[in-house]
Amino acid sequence: MSLLDARMSKPLEGGPTFTLSHRLFRACWGITWLCLASWTPPPLHAWRRWLLSRFGARVHPTARVYGSARIWYPPLLEMKAHACMGPGVICYCMAPISLGERVVVSQRAHLCAGTHDVRDPNFQLVARPIRIGDQAWVAAEAFVGPGVSVGEGSVIGARAVLMRDAEPWTIYTGNPATPIKKRVLRTDAA
Repeated sequence: MSLLDARMSKPLEGGPTFTLSHRLFRACWGITWLCLASWTPPPLHAWRRWLLSRFGARVHPTARVYGSARIWYPPLLEMKAHACMGPGVICYCMAPISLGERVVVSQRAHLCAGTHDVRDPNFQLVARPIRIGDQAWVAAEAFVGPGVSVGEGSVIGARAVLMRDAEPWTIYTGNPATPIKKRVLRTDAA
């Protein structure tokens, strides 16, 4: 069964985009997170992972999600080993959102997998997946738009707005986000 309502929705007239069962699931999820997770102390990552997995998220046992993060629809979220979703992150997963290994999504960043077709007279929803590659960092208050892939090791600087794919091992800043230099990891001599 599709998540989108089978009928042509009319969002401008208040029509639903998603099926009733999908909306009820999201309501149950929202109440559960509010009551059982949103207020929990930072160290209770295991508890929050467990709740997310009960609602269909694929969260590695070493991933960390903070209580003040907001996940719109858990079945479309995947977090791999040591991935971290920081305080206040908005994860608007209308389409799949995947965080690779050792990804850091910092405080109040926004991962937005949905938009609307501005050419459609009914302003229909368009949902496209977001993929964040291993060892990437989405810094504080950055925005990653629908359909964007963040390459392995990339850095999306604080408050940057990324609406196109980011090349691997590259640092991006600004609005719109533009590459400023390559990211080179330091090799410390012991």
